[in-house]
Amino acid sequence: MNELPRHAAHEPSTRLASVFLIGPMGSGKSAVGRALARLCGRSFVDSDAEIERRTGVDINFIFEKEGEPGFRVREREAIDELTRRPGIVLATGGGAVLLPENRAVLATRGISVYLEASVQQQVERTRHGRHRPLLLDQDPVVRLTELMTVREPLYREVAAFTVPTDRRKVQLVAEQIAAELERRSQE
Repeated sequence: MNELPRHAAHEPSTRLASVFLIGPMGSGKSAVGRALARLCGRSFVDSDAEIERRTGVDINFIFEKEGEPGFRVREREAIDELTRRPGIVLATGGGAVLLPENRAVLATRGISVYLEASVQQQVERTRHGRHRPLLLDQDPVVRLTELMTVREPLYREVAAFTVPTDRRKVQLVAEQIAAELERRSQE
């Protein structure tokens, strides 16, 4: 793994802890989360999908009607509730780390794993999607670079460990995370 945990003393028991995947859009949080949940026999939850389920509308509609601040309030409420669930794998939205309240619960209620992806990898993985409100009508390289400048230090602050995802298969990333979780449960 790339980094050692900064808050290991606050981590819950690895074997029982929920796993929270954090990182930028296009890092593979949802795909890796599904694979990791299957490997570990856990339930998978995607915070953006949960917000859409609760509101009955898609994320783009929320951004259009309420703006990013309105969406972040909904995201904070969802993350607060979801991080209380035992033994899940949770894929968070790329901006979930922006609010201090989210960072606090992600760092203390489970094991947060930063799925690291270069801006170029993010561009490749998001170029065909139309459900990325922060990329609409903007140069994706410029916008993703701006987002990473702000968010990357926050991902690193929250993460127990980091796993690179550039040019890597989903299953291999999930297996690497599962192996690290198992290693930590032996400590």
